[in-house]
Amino acid sequence: MKIDVTVKEVEVHGYCDPRFTAVKEAFANNFRNGGDVGASFAATIDGKFVIDIWAGYANAARTRPWKPDTLACLYSTTKTMTALCALILVDRGQLDLDAPVSRYWPEFAQAGKQELPVKFLLSHQSGLAGFDEQIPVEALFDWDRIVSLLAAQKPWWTPGTRCGYHAITQGYLVGEVIRRITNQTVGRFFGEEIAGPLQADCQIGLAQTDEARVAEMIPMAMWQPGDPRYVSSGSLPEMQQKSMYPLVDQNNPVAVSRSRAWRDAEIPSANGYGNARSIARMASMLACGEVDGTRLLSLPTIDIAFQEQCYGTDFILGLPVRWALGFILTSQEMPVGPHPRTLFMGGGGGSAVVIDHDARLSLAYVMNNCIGSVVEGDDRALSLGRALYASL
Repeated sequence: MKIDVTVKEVEVHGYCDPRFTAVKEAFANNFRNGGDVGASFAATIDGKFVIDIWAGYANAARTRPWKPDTLACLYSTTKTMTALCALILVDRGQLDLDAPVSRYWPEFAQAGKQELPVKFLLSHQSGLAGFDEQIPVEALFDWDRIVSLLAAQKPWWTPGTRCGYHAITQGYLVGEVIRRITNQTVGRFFGEEIAGPLQADCQIGLAQTDEARVAEMIPMAMWQPGDPRYVSSGSLPEMQQKSMYPLVDQNNPVAVSRSRAWRDAEIPSANGYGNARSIARMASMLACGEVDGTRLLSLPTIDIAFQEQCYGTDFILGLPVRWALGFILTSQEMPVGPHPRTLFMGGGGGSAVVIDHDARLSLAYVMNNCIGSVVEGDDRALSLGRALYASL
């Protein structure tokens, strides 16, 4: 879909502490240079908002203003929501990260996975990065079918010997463990135990009652055969095809995500919905522990969240990644801010969340113009992060 990228003036709404005027200006520049159509950005320090701004439009035609309660699909930033649910169970003593997954999910003990520990699911080390069976996009909306396939799936590598990004599968793997322990879907658990207590306006899947306030996700330009930038799924390495591209060729992932079937489902690795305010609010519980008198995780569990689990060239992404439990840790190759205890995660298209425990800071960026990368980063979010840290 072609959109007009010439934007001379943009009105930025919301609150920005005067210390962070440079961040507000960087946010406006993302619109002026054509990178953003609609977006929100928020940051907290000690659990209090220092920035909560939004601008632009919620659709490609630029007829619907982006509002303070506009929601957008977060794609892989959703993985952080699922990881936080698992950490809640760890904190309550209901989930042992070193225990075999089969303790909670007996059917998982197939294809040599009897002793595979829970922590390997969260740190992308399980070898279950995709499916041997070619699945249609509709299968992603059938929870029982997907978890049955994963229970029977043989790992693509010896678990624990390497990391490889579980783009689609991680949410189902961790989500099924959560479901077996709580007798609740991960979306319901997240809503009742995290979003509700924190009053964070985010959810896994999208309630039909919220359709009117969800932003239209705008796909990046699709290169055609003959263009030197065109890459077909068939030319990708086999493992990458099976793990990261179950939706391609006949369907554009952004187009699929506009469907009611996608929004009705719970895909805990890809179909979370929220805005920057809600994601920064959620992330602040890892950044500083207690938020407005609400504490969902103890300090020892927060310390676990910042522990390195795997560091090396990711088998699927082909990039050096330092994985924690559902998040990426800052590293020499992917530096995020000046502090060592910093986690981040991005979603396809450009959404991002950063959690800096040393600075007791969280930030989030949510948008609808999908031009950014999950792991390599998005220039729009990076510019905002740089401006924020420079203003501290």
